[in-house]
Amino acid sequence: MALLVIALLALAASSSGLWNKTLDRAGVTSEKAVKPSDPLAQFWQAFLQSGEEPLVVFSNAEFVGRPETGLRYFNPAHDRAEAVFDHYTGVGEVLSIHELDQVFGQLGRKVRVKRGRLLIWDDAKNRDVVFLGSPSENLSLRELALGHEFRFQTMTAPPRAGDLGIVNLHPAAGEQAVYFGSKELPITEDYAVVEMTGSASAQSILMLAGTTTFGTQGAVEFLCSEEHVRQLLPQVQAGAGRLAPFAALLHVKVQRGVPVDTTLVALRRPTTTP
Repeated sequence: MALLVIALLALAASSSGLWNKTLDRAGVTSEKAVKPSDPLAQFWQAFLQSGEEPLVVFSNAEFVGRPETGLRYFNPAHDRAEAVFDHYTGVGEVLSIHELDQVFGQLGRKVRVKRGRLLIWDDAKNRDVVFLGSPSENLSLRELALGHEFRFQTMTAPPRAGDLGIVNLHPAAGEQAVYFGSKELPITEDYAVVEMTGSASAQSILMLAGTTTFGTQGAVEFLCSEEHVRQLLPQVQAGAGRLAPFAALLHVKVQRGVPVDTTLVALRRPTTTP
């Protein structure tokens, strides 16, 4: 629990208008516009196909308790639903929203931001959707057909019982069966999944999620980096400005609570959309 709590930042989401509205970029002139031929434009244009603003849904885990006395994950087996305390998200998610806002601003588009516990699927109809955070905290993801290659799972057996890991369902030669972030504090490394698919309720769906909030931030920064996206694009493009469904596993190095280097570990391209 110490790993989780130290990685969280109180947002006062219930009183802030930011997390449930469109980020209005009117009057912002400092953004550097990107050309259609730029790697970032080629990648992120896949999330600008609908007439509605892209929707960014950030993790908003269910906790019980109070910050003053201690928080833990909600357990439906013995906790009352009305006791849920949902005012938290990770620091990585907060900074990731800023990164995405910058990129979409360069593309001349606004984004709409919503915390996961308030998501109604009608909100996602005819929108491209980006989810920040794993299904362990971004609960809406549990309703989607994701995780066919890399699955988030809380371990039940030693040596990492109780820890969240990423299960590699089809390991290739030289790959591990399960990937974990740092076992002890401070966190020095994490793993993250980037998965893109399609849905009947949205043009495109993208999940960016680490086993900790720092992995999530590292995944977002990876896709907001022109250098990294330039290397990724040839492997995920499907022609005519489209992206093929894919799932990628990333390794994230962390120093003093900041992702400093993110590298691609494995990439899968399903032959058909799940």
